Amino acid sequence: MKTTRYGVALTAACAALLLSGCGGGGGEASTAGGRPEQAAPAMAPTPAPSAAADESRAADGKSITSDVKVVQQNRSIVYVASMTVRTKDVTASAEKAKTIVTGAGGYLSNEKSSSPDSGSAIATLEFKVPPDRYPAVLTSLGKDLGKRENLTQGTQDVTQQVADVDSRLKSAQRELETLRSIMTKAKTIGQVLEVEREISSRQAELESLQAQQKELARQVGMATLTLELVGPEVVVAEPDDDPPGFMGGLKAGWEALLTFLKVAVTVVGAVLPWMLIVAPVVALIIFVVRRSSRPAGPPPQHSGPRPTEPPPPPTQEDERSGVAG
Repeated sequence: MKTTRYGVALTAACAALLLSGCGGGGGEASTAGGRPEQAAPAMAPTPAPSAAADESRAADGKSITSDVKVVQQNRSIVYVASMTVRTKDVTASAEKAKTIVTGAGGYLSNEKSSSPDSGSAIATLEFKVPPDRYPAVLTSLGKDLGKRENLTQGTQDVTQQVADVDSRLKSAQRELETLRSIMTKAKTIGQVLEVEREISSRQAELESLQAQQKELARQVGMATLTLELVGPEVVVAEPDDDPPGFMGGLKAGWEALLTFLKVAVTVVGAVLPWMLIVAPVVALIIFVVRRSSRPAGPPPQHSGPRPTEPPPPPTQEDERSGVAG
């Protein structure tokens, strides 16, 4: 009996020792061979890149945006220019201008000329020039043909307009294809007629957009250069650089007054020779008409006694006085 009690007590003591040993291992590092072991370090969160790291990358020649590629957007630009050149021989200069433009890949689109004589001849040529050769052609025409009087240049960015027309054109094509597919599924005559009307409307819109697209492509693909060749005696109008506002209005009014006076003096000078001839004839006609309209003499007077005039009719007072009498 005592042995059983001792066994139970010993078992309880061993269990207590085991429990105490496990509790101490949770709070302290375990040992092996009398030497303490280092506990494994806890996993810390990865720190974000600091400014120093960015500066080090920049120092190495690499940055966050170093690998980004910038794509150049193609712009649609319309070039237009107008130039006047004074030359001794307008005809020869016009032929030389055609040679310069055709040699640069351009062509002549319109031509007007008037040559009453060599001194007052005028020729207007409209050329289409490739945009990449446009500056060189402009410089050559201004130097090789004669003396350049004036030059006007202009550009217009139609990139947004081109993109809009292209987008509307694609949308119209898709709508037209959808309507044609619906046409194959129509079952009644009314449905067929309605779809045909929609197809006709979309087809007209599509053709209009295609025409706009072609015109924009033509304007962008070729620069327009209008060249005016004038003879030595032609007066070239100066470009209009009048200041706006009061001074501009005053100058315009003064020029209008001078123009009116010139016209009035010209009219008087043209009419005066005719007045010297017509005025005496008109005066003679007026004299003859007045003389013929005068009476031949005084009217005849009667020598006999004048006829008696009838007495005036009696008044109311005369009647009253007669009644009273």
